[in-house]
Amino acid sequence: MRIKPFLRRAVWLCLSGICVSTNMALASGLQVSPVSLTLKDKNADGIWLSNEGDNEINAQVRVFQWSQSNFKDNLTASRDLVISPPMLTLRPGQRQLIRVIRLGNPTNSVEESYRLSVNELPQATPKANKLEFVLHYSLPIFIQPKNSVPPEAKLSWGVKRVGNDNFLEVSNQGNSHAQLSGVTYINKQGARREITPGLLGYVLPGSTMRWILAPTTTRIDAGGKLEVMINGQKAVHDL
Repeated sequence: MRIKPFLRRAVWLCLSGICVSTNMALASGLQVSPVSLTLKDKNADGIWLSNEGDNEINAQVRVFQWSQSNFKDNLTASRDLVISPPMLTLRPGQRQLIRVIRLGNPTNSVEESYRLSVNELPQATPKANKLEFVLHYSLPIFIQPKNSVPPEAKLSWGVKRVGNDNFLEVSNQGNSHAQLSGVTYINKQGARREITPGLLGYVLPGSTMRWILAPTTTRIDAGGKLEVMINGQKAVHDL
């Protein structure tokens, strides 16, 4: 039986707001810093891409407007943010600043959300009998509201039954995003049940999101509480 020289399996990881897709393992030398941007009172910022590996890397960078509807994330082509350069080559040990530029002066009263997509491109002439490692990063970018009201997420929580599954449902009526992580349910007797130890996801302003609950956490009764990290700050909310 002939073995194909390349194995390709995508694996998604979400850590601290950054989503990473990699074929097989995190073996590529492509690194990004920082992993998110927030623009306030300025129209430009930057993210560094670096090559920590031993081989030359080609990458493509794109930016998308980020919205949420029907409990899902939606990405559309951005007209308000541009990036430079959109294509680059990094030699081992080299790094490159990617500029993120807001066109025009922000007049938004609600935070605007975007995603910066960084794709490592496969080699044009890959070596035979070698695994191919390529990474995809998706980084959040936020433009805070242009007014005197401080940005704030205003959340409401509930558990919804849909078919045979229970979902944790979170609505955000504030003017800024909420990054949710480290969620634990606490019942009336004080018993604790972990829902997720790491990143749960984001709820953008004016949006509602749902996350399915594992069978071990489906018994969540009214009157309990949720302990959760919201934008890095611990909070407790009633259900």
